[in-house]
Amino acid sequence: MNEVYVIAEAGINHNGDLSIAKKLMDLAAETNCDAIKFQKRTPDICVPESMKNVSRETPWGQMTYLEYKKRIEFGRDEYDEIDRYSKEIGLTWSASAWDIDSLTFLDRYPLDFHKVASAMTTNVDFVTEVARRGKPTYVSTGMCTWPEIDQVVDIFDRLGCPLTLMHTVSTYPADPSHLNLKMIHTLRDRYPGIPVGYSGHESSVSPTIVAVALGAVAVERHITLNRSMWGTDHSASLEPAGLRQLMGSLRKIPTIMGDGVRKSVPGEEEVARKLRYWL
Repeated sequence: MNEVYVIAEAGINHNGDLSIAKKLMDLAAETNCDAIKFQKRTPDICVPESMKNVSRETPWGQMTYLEYKKRIEFGRDEYDEIDRYSKEIGLTWSASAWDIDSLTFLDRYPLDFHKVASAMTTNVDFVTEVARRGKPTYVSTGMCTWPEIDQVVDIFDRLGCPLTLMHTVSTYPADPSHLNLKMIHTLRDRYPGIPVGYSGHESSVSPTIVAVALGAVAVERHITLNRSMWGTDHSASLEPAGLRQLMGSLRKIPTIMGDGVRKSVPGEEEVARKLRYWL
């Protein structure tokens, strides 16, 4: 059992502050995560018309929802610095685009992988554009029906793009009783040959450990500096202590799981001689 690929999901937990983003990158690097991922949107496209003029109280004062989304969105300067800083600290980074314009924006960077969020998985035009890039892609399956997952699998297969399906429950934070981790096996059985991972939104550590023990080849977990920070995703994120605990456990799993071959381990023969008095 190989080590699981761990993506630290910074998302928009930087709250539009590049210094926070870099602290999250430091955290991911220090805890031995394989990559950190952000989110990239074009607010004029991604914010529904019904929401654009809704008033919202923010740390920067009262503003419309559209103004707020623009306020926290990173642009070229910020992503150039993220790209530079990732090389400095030796950390892989990526970002999940939420529209085709944002996907095109990210094309300028040498990303190792793409990620399709659960909300975007049913957007056929967008998913097709991602698959056309040909890069390894993680696709979350939260809120999706079987026909919708079948459709995205077919698109990636047709365009020859490597795909990993991520079992996901799209509530924030997710109730442990709703996680249904046996879906990892169900997805693997339904789509032979396609790797299956887990994108978790629960507030605890143990479900992700169980997911990897069940065979998840990749995991994605939201991270934050502090759950009490203002913003939508912080409550479904792991704080530094939680991420350190998770990573410490995940890196032990291959050793703990072993190879399934029946054999005596060092010391067992001596114990047998002491306890099996009839020999």
